[in-house]
Amino acid sequence: MAEDTSAPGDALPLDALPWDTVPELVRWSAARHGDREAVVEGRTRVSYAELGERVERAAAACVASGVEPGDRVAVWAPNTLDWIVCALGAVGAGAVLVPLNTRFKGAEAADILARSRARLLFVTGTFLGTSYVASLRRAAVPLPHLERVVVLSDSAPDEYLTRKDFLASGEGVSAAEVRARAAEVTASSPSDIVYTSGTTGAPKGVVVTHAQTLRGYAIWSELAGLREGDRYLIVNPFFHTFGYKAGIIACLMRGATMIPQPVFDVDAVLANIAAERVSVLPGPPTLHQSLLDHPARAAHDLSALRLVVTGAAVVPLRLVERLRGELGVGTVLTAYGLSEASGIVTMCRRGDDPEVIAATSGRAIPGTEVRVLAGAGEGPAAPGEPGEILVRGFNVMSGYFEDAAQTARVIGADGWLRTGDVGVLDAAGNLRVTDRIKDMFIVGGFNAYPAEIERLLGLHPGIADAAVIGVPDARLGEVGRAYVVRRPDAEALTADDVIAWARREMANFKVPREVEFVAELPRNASGKVVKGALRARC
Repeated sequence: MAEDTSAPGDALPLDALPWDTVPELVRWSAARHGDREAVVEGRTRVSYAELGERVERAAAACVASGVEPGDRVAVWAPNTLDWIVCALGAVGAGAVLVPLNTRFKGAEAADILARSRARLLFVTGTFLGTSYVASLRRAAVPLPHLERVVVLSDSAPDEYLTRKDFLASGEGVSAAEVRARAAEVTASSPSDIVYTSGTTGAPKGVVVTHAQTLRGYAIWSELAGLREGDRYLIVNPFFHTFGYKAGIIACLMRGATMIPQPVFDVDAVLANIAAERVSVLPGPPTLHQSLLDHPARAAHDLSALRLVVTGAAVVPLRLVERLRGELGVGTVLTAYGLSEASGIVTMCRRGDDPEVIAATSGRAIPGTEVRVLAGAGEGPAAPGEPGEILVRGFNVMSGYFEDAAQTARVIGADGWLRTGDVGVLDAAGNLRVTDRIKDMFIVGGFNAYPAEIERLLGLHPGIADAAVIGVPDARLGEVGRAYVVRRPDAEALTADDVIAWARREMANFKVPREVEFVAELPRNASGKVVKGALRARC
């Protein structure tokens, strides 16, 4: 195995990027990488030139549909070629992209559509046995601003459009009109709004600009060493910042081939790596652990795999060693980010020691600062001392969508973003994330927020009170455990009843895997649940 110790890229010519906006990047990629494969989806193979044409047709249809610069356009679909084309087409028409989590139920998706006042929605037909169209239609949430719904299928209800009919609607819009619309987009224009729940459980829309997106993922691509001709299996969901930006955007920048995978299935991952000679596979540690432990791994040729980027509070050193030793992966890197900081805060560098890669999330990316706050008014923590992680730089969001009060709570007048995460910086500036002030836990790569799950559980007619914590799980990394107080008239309520109800009412990754009934929840003098006492029961 050859170790990749090429230049880490800290001296990026950030002022010389050949594009200021995502539409410019798409056109540049189509011209520069023309005949190179851009997207592989089953038997469908699309070149960069063809992808550029498809995106332009989608942009034309968005213009014909009445989308104006700054309008929000949502996509509720799995990782597919359609997602790439529709999302980039909407942004090319000057819209702000609003990705929706595919694990959402109809009411959850409708809530985000209402909050963002999305004007156009692209939605998948049936995915994982669920009709997303039917789910949306059942949601009892008024959507007065949603003017058009496009079903990414060959059939659709009468009030919706099929993919074919939508694209046909743009035939009267010229290429010159599309280019003129794209030219209205500036580097400081919002490019996307990613909704993320905080400790209150209320969704908040993180607004990020074109300049932030492009600068951040030019840096990511350079530090990771993504190359022209790489074949990138994108398992991270497109609705997540990492899947969209470290996936689609990064590939456009480098001329890598995108191979979208709609769901994580280890057999499909193994088959794709072998059949498509996949060289790049970012994802959570659970993905790579499943790959290494699969009994049929030896039957697949994984020799093309050369780059893995992962991240979590804990990445076992053994995992890094196995990826390098057993699979011959030349570059294994860890990173840390959050939506409010464009998804990228720190990253290891190629050539870092395995212990640094496993024990930390690397150092601040170029053009940004990271510090750890020792306590209220106590200033920066000393190396090795834990505290809240703060971030400042170009990557910090513009703010929460139409929520100045919440924005002011997390971004100070001096520009420092309070992440709500606890970490430790070493003397070299490497960050180790040790805890989450927000009590968030990660279920197979999906962020789960206890406050949101608790709010949903509170809607159950038999539940008087509930608290949720994350507990270790061998397969998913962490899962939810709910501590539930029954209502006096619900003594017959069982754990299975609660879990079955939760599966009907919330996204699967939010569903508690364990339920324990208690007479009351431990609370402090101010009435807040003492989560530490619940964790001590595990």
